[in-house]
Amino acid sequence: MTRVVQISDTHLSPHKAHFEANWAPLAAWLEAQRPDLIIHTGDVTVDGADEEEDFRFCAARLATLPAPVLAVPGNHDVGEAGHPYQPVDAARIARWRRHLGPDWWSRDLEGWRLVGLDTMLLGSGLEEEAAQWRWLDGTLEAAQGRRIAVFTHRPLMIEHALEPDTGYWSVKPDPRRRLLEAFDRHGVALVATGHLHRAHDSERDGRRYVWGASSGFVVGPANQPPMPGEARLGAVTYDFAGDQVRVTPAEVPGLTTLWIDDVLHEVYPPRAPLGAA
Repeated sequence: MTRVVQISDTHLSPHKAHFEANWAPLAAWLEAQRPDLIIHTGDVTVDGADEEEDFRFCAARLATLPAPVLAVPGNHDVGEAGHPYQPVDAARIARWRRHLGPDWWSRDLEGWRLVGLDTMLLGSGLEEEAAQWRWLDGTLEAAQGRRIAVFTHRPLMIEHALEPDTGYWSVKPDPRRRLLEAFDRHGVALVATGHLHRAHDSERDGRRYVWGASSGFVVGPANQPPMPGEARLGAVTYDFAGDQVRVTPAEVPGLTTLWIDDVLHEVYPPRAPLGAA
């Protein structure tokens, strides 16, 4: 059996320590789990999209964990396509890679292929996006009979595959359609994501979708529309054995339930419109 633990949305920074209290209990819990691999599904940093020191700080923290760490970027790490202030770009992707390694990757277990995708690239038009699509096609094709689990930051959908654009909350309809077509062709069995700061486990069209809870903070209804799942902190364990996997949403003892709503304007202050005095 191989134990993989998913953590997500830690939002750590040496300068904005609002969620720092939750790192020590998370690290202690991970030590007790004795994982073979840790996967971080993004928003590692508070603001790595603009602050290189956030990446230095977080890379040092991840290096202390009791197993190898693979990660995929979140919007606060590398920006996102079309964002007016932090568009994903080559420089931001290079900063991630310099400190945390590849932003897309695969890892084979007995019976499984784990695939990490950078959903922040989707819709950007960057060469990195085209390269990731080419890589994904080849990686899924070459799974050699292994079942496939995909890890991303942003979920593909909130309610269903044909839903309209949900804006900030999920992958846009066009890249979602392309991903789902590829996942259907290659029998992707599991998609695990972060971003929503909610815990949820569901099955749609024969595929399991897991939303990993944040260990940093939760989001109140004033800043998030109604959606499935539970606004709570935690992590997820995946015990892979042969072609099976046991998925366990995990409580992490010692985490303090912090609400971004209470400190939003300190952590992510509003920006003046471009060109404003």
